[in-house]
Amino acid sequence: MQVPIVTFRLANGLSVTLSEDHTAPIVAVNLWYHVGSANERPGRTGFAHLFEHMLFQGSAHVGANEHFEIVQRAGGTLNGSTWLDRTNYFETVPSNQLATALWLEADRMGQLLPAMTQQKLDTQRDVVKNERRWSVDNQPYGTWWERLPALAFPSDHPFHHSLIGSMEDLTEASLEDIAQFFATYYTPDNAVLSIAGDFDPAEARALVEQFFGLIPRGAGKPPLPPMDLPEHFGSWERLVVPDAVMLPRLFLGFRAPVFGSDAHFVATVLAAILGTGKGSRFQRALVRDREVASEASAFTFDLAKGADLMIADVTARPGISADVLEVEVVREVDRMRADGVTENEVQRAVALLETALVSSLQSAGDRADKLSMFATYFNDPSLVNEQTERYQRVTAEQVTTLARELLGEDNRVSLVYVPANSLAEHPANAEVGEPVGASR
Repeated sequence: MQVPIVTFRLANGLSVTLSEDHTAPIVAVNLWYHVGSANERPGRTGFAHLFEHMLFQGSAHVGANEHFEIVQRAGGTLNGSTWLDRTNYFETVPSNQLATALWLEADRMGQLLPAMTQQKLDTQRDVVKNERRWSVDNQPYGTWWERLPALAFPSDHPFHHSLIGSMEDLTEASLEDIAQFFATYYTPDNAVLSIAGDFDPAEARALVEQFFGLIPRGAGKPPLPPMDLPEHFGSWERLVVPDAVMLPRLFLGFRAPVFGSDAHFVATVLAAILGTGKGSRFQRALVRDREVASEASAFTFDLAKGADLMIADVTARPGISADVLEVEVVREVDRMRADGVTENEVQRAVALLETALVSSLQSAGDRADKLSMFATYFNDPSLVNEQTERYQRVTAEQVTTLARELLGEDNRVSLVYVPANSLAEHPANAEVGEPVGASR
């Protein structure tokens, strides 16, 4: 499947990608800003995510929460999200509402600060704190999103700290911080805009130039600290977390090649063989045959800077201890290292990955998001059309070689959740150290 792509850049630096598709009378607008939690300074963790919330609190010509109301009244959907190295905002609307969606995004890019008030900041700060309580602190296994990166990245690395931030740092955020963050990162030269779906390209280009063209470019953003890391962790670290959970759960992490590299495609196929679909090794061995796991998957984080992570995520069956679960998961990992993979396994994994990719590209919203991703990370949205070919080039020999390099004991971190009342079963020194009961 070849996605049609037209690109241009405004004088102020805004990169724009158009992908015309008249299959359905809808159009998706997707705006990525190249800023995430990695760009936060010490004492302001969670600020990128807080700022995502602030962008829905109105701009010079749009009232608080009116962005949602306007899009929904027009029959559309919208949202935003924050990640380690990007923040995105997106709308999918009926085709005749393209101008509305573009105007809304342009108004808050160019005219956000006049509408900012202390009351709005206080309100959204409380919303984010409640979100943290609900989705992290009081959610079973909810802290894994921050504990695993903290375990896998050094303390001075931009990916180490929490994406959602600490309560203390959120409390300290000020309107001055808002203004500085906006002026530094929410500028057209630090953004990419993608439009996908049912639209006229000439009209879309004219609208983009009309609404975004007069927004001034930024003064430049500070560079990130060095992101490079050794290929391996160097030792096997383990953290045991007693939690209000019913079943043990293991997150076994491996440092992996960065997203976009040739080796990343091999790592993605490797993860799919281990833990994607009912035919994966984890599903066959751990869920069906040995019945030690209730759920099992493996995936990559898809980080494009420094190093990526590959994660095995396995939840125990009732009656299975965390130690037994970890031993069984490690047994499968070691078996792959020793025996390698077959060509049939690679073909199955590639077929699953291709199907998922092609299916997503048929959605206007997902297509626009992927175009923005490649434009942001690599300044080349046309890379979306190379993905299937790069998967198809992966061989069993490459996957076997990478498994032996990637899955060794010197490149593992174990994050283990155990029911709080079972902590007595674990050695006192199990918080950090060698995996208890892991095969050696």
